[in-house]
Amino acid sequence: MKHPLWDTLQLNSKKYNTLYSFFINFTENEIEKLFIMMLSRASKYAILSTLFLAEHANENKKISVKVIAESIDVPSPFLAKLFQQLVKGKIISSTKGPNGGFYLTKKNQKKNVLDIFENIDGLNRLNECFLGLSECDGSNPCPVHFIVEPFKNSILGKFRDKNIMEFSNEIVSKGRKLTIKDISPEINPQIK
Repeated sequence: MKHPLWDTLQLNSKKYNTLYSFFINFTENEIEKLFIMMLSRASKYAILSTLFLAEHANENKKISVKVIAESIDVPSPFLAKLFQQLVKGKIISSTKGPNGGFYLTKKNQKKNVLDIFENIDGLNRLNECFLGLSECDGSNPCPVHFIVEPFKNSILGKFRDKNIMEFSNEIVSKGRKLTIKDISPEINPQIK
C-alpha cells in the first residue's frame, strides 16, 4: 500500500525522478524495514539482547553475557561492552559475583526501545537524512524526505509507546525466537 504523499510529491530533476521511482515501489512495511536497517549494529544488538533479558531473566535469575551472546548469535566481547553502557544508562541491571549476571528490574522493564537506542547511539542519529545528506528537513528536504518521514515517525512512535516488557510479551505470544536475523530483514521491493 502506497503512502498518500507518494501521489502528490512532484520532483522535477531527472536524477531525483529515478530515485523517487525506486522508492515509490516500496510498501510501508518495506520502508519500515529499510529504516530498521539504518540502525547501527550496536543498537540492534542492544535492543535484541535487552528483549532477550526481558524474556529470560529477572532479579532471581541472572544471565551471563556469554549465554546471551550464544543464544542470540552476537559476538560476546561486543555485547559485553554494550552491556556496560546499558547498565550505566540504567536500561538493564547487573550483579557481580558467582551468582551474578544481567537482568531487568521492574523499573528497567518500563523503559522503552527508544531509551535503548538513545543510550547507544543518541537521538541525533534518528534525525539523519535517509540518503545521508548533510542537510535535510521539512524546509530543505532530500528527494525522498516526504516519503520516508511518515514511516520514520511511525517507527519512532512504536519504539516510544511500548515498553520493553510489552515488546517482549508480543514476541513470546507470536512464538518468535530472537536472533540478529529478526532485526536485519531483507528488502524485496516489487517493481511495478
